[in-house]
Order: sequence, then structure tokens, then C-alpha cells
Amino acid sequence: MNDNQILPACDPAVRDSAPLQSQTNPLHRILVVEDDISIRQLNTEGLRRSGYEVDAAEDGEAAWDALQLESYDLVITDNSMPKVTGVELLEKLRAARLTLPVIMATGALPTAVFARCPWLQPDATLLKPYTSAELLRTVKKVLREGNVAAAAPQRPTRSPHRILAVDEDSDLRRCTPMR
Repeated sequence: MNDNQILPACDPAVRDSAPLQSQTNPLHRILVVEDDISIRQLNTEGLRRSGYEVDAAEDGEAAWDALQLESYDLVITDNSMPKVTGVELLEKLRAARLTLPVIMATGALPTAVFARCPWLQPDATLLKPYTSAELLRTVKKVLREGNVAAAAPQRPTRSPHRILAVDEDSDLRRCTPMR
């Protein structure tokens, strides 16, 4: 993975400043996945100022690489991105049996995909444009409800079994749940 794909801090002043940590906001590790650099920087900096440890990836492919190397408590992803979309990233997470909570923050929700494949539903959604306050409220809610603080670090695991789904309908083949 190269340094351009996972961006630790966007602004040195933000990176070097101490996070605003509180007992009601314990340190959580978040991966922000967004191809729009302005939105990626705003989300990353806002989350850091609120006391979260944040990494950023420019697309789903870079995010998947980061998830292979690091443990995160939450993923916030756009959907419409080059290389690997947010839905494709969710498919990879589910296939790897990662129970990592996901917030999909995007301009248009892939409701047709979620209707066909309900197991791909993220834990929460945000529609662009959203405010920093809405993002922080959603992050806190997902982390609190998921009790992520008590969970073990999440990394992909190899399933002991592989299943081949055979069907003439490509949507059914693609959406077969991996359990």
C-alpha cells in the first residue's frame, strides 16, 4: 500500500494537535473512505477534533488494503467511487465475516441493491450533503449501539468453507449471503 492511498492527517496543525478526548467519547479507530478529497479532509479533521483516531482511504480498494493491515472500530464509506464502490466494499466485509459497523455516507443510496441483498445494509446511512454535527451524531450512535468498545479488533478471517452459488440470475449469484 502506498502513502497516497491511506492518508493519516490532512492538515499538520490538526495532526499534531491533541484530540479532544472525553470520558463520554472513548478513543475509537475509524476508517474514512471517500474519493472526494474535500469531503475526506472535512470528515477526517472533524472526527479527529472530536477525539477519534482516523485513517482515510481514497477509494474502496485502498480501504480494503488498510483493513488487511489494521484494525478499525468503524468504517465510513461513500458508495460511488472508482475501483471498488462502497457496496463492493460491504460485500468484501461480509464475505470475510467482518462484523465491523459501517456508515454509508453518499449522495444516492443504492436502495435497489439493499432491497435485493438486505445483508449488505450498512449500520447507518447519511445522505450528502450532511453536516459535521450529523456525522458525529451518527458515529456516536453506531459506536454506542454496536458496543464496539467491548468488541475484539476486526480483521478479515479465512472461512473454513467455500460455497459455490450456481444460478442463471447474475443478481442472485452476486448477492448470495456468505454465512
